[in-house]
Amino acid sequence: MMTMLSRVLGLARDVVIANYFGASGSADAFFVAFKIPNFLRRLFAEGAFSQAFVPVLSEYREQRSLREVQLLINNVAGTLGLVLLVITLLAVVAAPLLTALFAPGFYMAEGDKFALATDMLRITFPYLLLISLTAFAGAILNSYGRFAVPAFTPVLLNICLIGSALFLSPLLEEPVVALAWGVLMAGVAQLVFQLPFLRHIHLLPKPRFGWQDEGVQRILKLMLPALFGVSVAQINLLLDTVLASFLQTGSVSWLYYSDRLSELPLGVFGIAISTVILPSLSRKHANKSSEAFAQTLDWALRMILLIGLPCALALVMLAEPLIITLFKYGAMTERDVMMSAMSLQAYGAGLLAFMLIKVLAPGYFSRQDMKTPVKIAVQAMVANMILNLLLIWPLQHVGLALATSLSAFLNAGLLLMGLLKAGVFRWQPGWGVYLTRLMAALLSLGVVIMLLNVDKEVWLQHDVFGRIVLMLKLVVAGVAAYFMTLLLCGLRIRHIRA
Repeated sequence: MMTMLSRVLGLARDVVIANYFGASGSADAFFVAFKIPNFLRRLFAEGAFSQAFVPVLSEYREQRSLREVQLLINNVAGTLGLVLLVITLLAVVAAPLLTALFAPGFYMAEGDKFALATDMLRITFPYLLLISLTAFAGAILNSYGRFAVPAFTPVLLNICLIGSALFLSPLLEEPVVALAWGVLMAGVAQLVFQLPFLRHIHLLPKPRFGWQDEGVQRILKLMLPALFGVSVAQINLLLDTVLASFLQTGSVSWLYYSDRLSELPLGVFGIAISTVILPSLSRKHANKSSEAFAQTLDWALRMILLIGLPCALALVMLAEPLIITLFKYGAMTERDVMMSAMSLQAYGAGLLAFMLIKVLAPGYFSRQDMKTPVKIAVQAMVANMILNLLLIWPLQHVGLALATSLSAFLNAGLLLMGLLKAGVFRWQPGWGVYLTRLMAALLSLGVVIMLLNVDKEVWLQHDVFGRIVLMLKLVVAGVAAYFMTLLLCGLRIRHIRA
């Protein structure tokens, strides 16, 4: 529920940004300046670090004393903080090089997009240090069953960005720079917010540099390969931005808005389920409960299909209405709507794969196996780059989104095959009946959307209230048709209870 609140506010944030800045050159510049530290955050913080840290912390919690757990946390906090501080200082100095690396099209193009993106990157990059420490605190809380607090902290980022756009941007000579300051303020707020909750469980870190500590060394060994393996989807999205910087103005923004919509179900369900099962799988592995381990993974897969399939279908069929309802105000043009909707359909086609990766990868990380996901990630990365180069010319920015989706299916398929081959995952009884029920429910959902949806011109003619009412009718009717069909086909709560 906290993740859902965060994602809804995230959509509100993007509505405000689209209203104020649309898909302009300044918006493109901010999205690049924000994407660079955000990408590294998902590698260092929520990606590789959390996947390496949580299994080790869970093992310490199960097998060692509270004093040893506290010592591990202290050493990790000091080591992680110092490394990220050095990286942050270097990045601020080398901001022009980073901007040229991640958005080479800006460097080669005329205009001030490159200079603007560089200036904002110097403001946004310290967010990496702050949010990585925030993720460290959140990993501790998650390991001790406190899921709500870490899931709520992204709300603060959305509040800071909305406030900066509304109140700070009119005061600045370059209004979009207000968003960069909002990112920095959010990093501070998110870290400070979690500290009292760590104190409550008596695990508030007292940072000390502990590079040689046994636990820190184990985390580093697990983290290095995971840096690449866990965040392949984010690397693919970043490659999209690099290539999109060479395309027409607006391409970066179109990809951003469509990616944000696909991130809503991914974050609310995929990442939420992944966050919950990683500590559980780690404990089951530490206790050598192989059957319970397989059952937990099976439950996670069923939940992902239950939610991911209808969400993907809705994103593909309702791409334009969703973009119109959420973003077609102020500076957002009708052409921006059309372009964003096309890339949203491409991302929507890959939504199930993105969600499957989130729950299959913990099957490896919980067993401290980082090498296998890395090998799979390399194959998916190569496939993504080849598909990018093949599809970008005929399909422009849509080709980049489609390449990301196709490579995600390759990634998810290889992860699943690896778990089956290793014998740690086994299909539990009832999958045939379960899939039949899902297909029937998806058919009902598709028919309802086709019957109730209206032409694009009708959506455009409505004001914001009319658009919301239309969308709510579609959502309520679609959800009712989907779950009523599941109910009529015999699916009950007990069939999907963990």
